[in-house]
Amino acid sequence: MAQNTVEKTSVTLLGLGAMGSALARTWLAAGHPLTVWNRTPARSAPLAAEGARVADSAADAVAASTLVVVCLLDDASVEETLAGTDLAGRDLVNLTTSTPAEARARAEWARERGARYLDGGIMAVPPMIGVPEAGGYVFYSGSGELFERHRETLRVPAGTTYVGEDAGFAALHDVALLSAMYGMFAGAAHAFALIRKEDIDPTSLAPLLADWLVAMAPAVHQTADQLRSGDYTKGVVSSLAMQVAGTPTFLRTAEQQGVSPELLSPYFALMRRRLAEGSGEEDLTGVIDLLVR
Repeated sequence: MAQNTVEKTSVTLLGLGAMGSALARTWLAAGHPLTVWNRTPARSAPLAAEGARVADSAADAVAASTLVVVCLLDDASVEETLAGTDLAGRDLVNLTTSTPAEARARAEWARERGARYLDGGIMAVPPMIGVPEAGGYVFYSGSGELFERHRETLRVPAGTTYVGEDAGFAALHDVALLSAMYGMFAGAAHAFALIRKEDIDPTSLAPLLADWLVAMAPAVHQTADQLRSGDYTKGVVSSLAMQVAGTPTFLRTAEQQGVSPELLSPYFALMRRRLAEGSGEEDLTGVIDLLVR
């Protein structure tokens, strides 16, 4: 009986930190021939035991596969690691966290060296890699043809979301989402600080806080619709003027609770600036325009 076997794409992975090691293990578990390299050789030993080929140098690793995935500390590390390698004919997928400008420059840098390029922004932490139900995924941008060519291999560690030919778009989406995350964390930190000195168990506030944030999250759709239409008064429920009028209560409460208002004050200041421009009937969307230089 003939066996129906599908040859798995060979992958080279440069960088075996927590994320790189997680990526490596998922490709190995899925049967992909894997060559790895790391600046600190000791990190390669566990993966060698699991079937990975350990390259003696980054150049040796790059030579081993057409598909070369890089997951290093920063953009400078990428350039330093790949400086002595032959990238001609390689499909370079850069999963190193970078800025959009760095990603665009790296794409041009790769093109000048004869490589095709995809940039990636990982929306997951290492324990989510290889666990589909965890919901992790990676933004990809750059060559659409290259993305399609390697889509099946790239989706092994985590889901894939292609966001455009502009190599900087993956990093831009990554940082945009993470910026919103840190804003949420800032609000949660202020909320917990308010009850810190009271006889309130923080674990009793946590589910209320989580449910409230989930309930508020769909507001981003209205913001997006207002930005696209240019009509910031569309669908307004609580006007800017109304919300600004309520901000002193938040500041007085913080003062009375002995909590610094430094996480809230900058946003409230932007709200007041927008109101001073005569935009009281708008939603909070106009604050975005104050942030764009």
